[in-house]
Amino acid sequence: MKLSEELPVDHTLATVYRYGAAFCGLTLLVFGVLGFADELSPFSTDGENVAGLSTNGLLSLISVLVGLALIVGGIVGGNFASTLNMVVGTLFLLSGFAHIFILDKPANFLDFGMTNVMFSFVMGLIILTFGMYGRVSSKLPHDNPYWRRRHARQAARESLAARRRQHGGAQPLPPAGQAPRGALTATETPSER
Repeated sequence: MKLSEELPVDHTLATVYRYGAAFCGLTLLVFGVLGFADELSPFSTDGENVAGLSTNGLLSLISVLVGLALIVGGIVGGNFASTLNMVVGTLFLLSGFAHIFILDKPANFLDFGMTNVMFSFVMGLIILTFGMYGRVSSKLPHDNPYWRRRHARQAARESLAARRRQHGGAQPLPPAGQAPRGALTATETPSER
């Protein structure tokens, strides 16, 4: 099963991933556009401020590109938006950690200040949370597609039981360790039947 097949298009999690990506992307896009509006030089490290954060033309460009990528993720939605959110959120956190060590050094070519580091951590956690919502937890509901993938046998048993209840069938369910009658085993393919 491919990742794109895990989440139904109309699942409520898709809405969270979509709006989360679009919101964070729009925030970054606005920050980048404000940097361009101030006509900042690309590699300046003079401490030019936009919206309380120090920036330069290169950081504005990166912000616009990442913002547009997140907006595209919001438009596509589903697992793509979730995965994109997790990747971008992780990159923001790593960027925050990396820039802590180069704040006052020549390697700080993005002109990061301490407020930028804090923003990177906060934005990274927000984006990462939107991406992991409903995917990473020990207490996912049983109708969650990620839970169903991780617990395929139990999900198959519950699905079979639900179908039997719908059709009024009174056949007993197999014991917990066995697959339902008619289900494929882990090593069996449909052509082997």
